Amino acid sequence: METIRTDNLNIVRSAPLSPPTQVRREFPLTAGAADTVVAGRAAIEHILARTDPRRLLIVGPCSIHDFEGAVEYARRIRALAGAVEDRLVLVMRAYFEKPRTRLGWKGLIYDPYLNGSYDIEAGVRLARKTLLAIAEIGVPAATELLEPVIPQYITDLVSWAAIGARTTESQTHRQMASGLSMPIGFKNATDGSIQVAVDAIRTAASSHAFIGITGDGRAGVFHTRGNSFGHLVLRGGAGGPNYHPEHVAFARALMRRHGLVPNILIDCSHGNSGKDPGRQPDVMRETVARTLPGAPAVVGWMLESYLTGGWQPFPRSPGDATRPDVSITDPCLGWDETAALVREIHERIGPPKA
Repeated sequence: METIRTDNLNIVRSAPLSPPTQVRREFPLTAGAADTVVAGRAAIEHILARTDPRRLLIVGPCSIHDFEGAVEYARRIRALAGAVEDRLVLVMRAYFEKPRTRLGWKGLIYDPYLNGSYDIEAGVRLARKTLLAIAEIGVPAATELLEPVIPQYITDLVSWAAIGARTTESQTHRQMASGLSMPIGFKNATDGSIQVAVDAIRTAASSHAFIGITGDGRAGVFHTRGNSFGHLVLRGGAGGPNYHPEHVAFARALMRRHGLVPNILIDCSHGNSGKDPGRQPDVMRETVARTLPGAPAVVGWMLESYLTGGWQPFPRSPGDATRPDVSITDPCLGWDETAALVREIHERIGPPKA
């Protein structure tokens, strides 16, 4: 009797992925990198606990697509951070996974050669290599975590992580966040809903048990204690921006109603700027002028910025030239504009109150 096949009907091929311990051995955490990660996490935690009066700025490209470009940007951030560190803590965006509403490039981990080959084996190594280089320069890194398997490969090199607008409502991601070792920013949903993110913060603060992969690549059950450093990221939505004082006041009241410390990060891009990089400085300036004086709940901002402003089309075919210094996803603010803005905001917020 012929056996009827009932599973893997739509799988074309599969291959094992190197376990996390192997990739970590190839790109080991150095003492200098560990110091950067730990110091970055501690600074962010103190800001969220209100024991550090400085503000947090997550700044960097929409997505990493070139190793050398990322390293050059990290060097510039390191120099700028030293000039503003009395009032601002700078953390570099290093995003390797891109959630998609429909289709598009899914990030360096999934397609590191930008040619549709989907060499994830190479992608996880390149992501880890990039994070290691950034940390050794002395810059703490921020990333968005999408695929629940990926944290085992890279999160020992991450100081701040985001759960994105499309995954904040996901129970899988809330459970994952409850076990992560760094502060987690939860973005409001793409439709603008803040309640979804507030529910996620509350859920991730609790203990959970969930299925994941162990360091040697086997399925395992993880028991978490909960992440007490979850916070809200306002990124705008389908209904428009949500960084104005009335939006912040609503979010602050909602968080307090649910017993949460109202820590709020303003994403100056996405729905808050209409994805127009030239609007990002306006969002920051307005927040400083109209919101900060009466809202200590605003703990910082997020900027999409890169070496050269704007964006370039994703390569249409293998072999097409791609500039290492220009974003291939959302358009970014250029470096000169970024540095000038950061220095301006540093002056505007004034010295920390004693």
